[in-house]
Amino acid sequence: MKKLIIAVGMIGILSSCTQTERGTAIGAGSGAIIGGAVSNSWEGAAIGAVAGGVVGALVGHSQEHRGYCIYRDRYGRRFEAPCR
Repeated sequence: MKKLIIAVGMIGILSSCTQTERGTAIGAGSGAIIGGAVSNSWEGAAIGAVAGGVVGALVGHSQEHRGYCIYRDRYGRRFEAPCR
């Protein structure tokens, strides 16, 4: 029963987040679980959480900007605009 309450609470918390925030949270949680299970240590869980959070943030950010591409102007500056 406790696990169900925690799961419902987490879903409620994540429902008000942006795609980037959701990706970060899910990636960090998954990375911590996998890192802890593989290394059987807190250090492995921490490294997994950081790596999963970074990857999750990148995936979430890409989902927020669907249909946009990254271009460079003639001065080398990067900008986002709708894809052609």
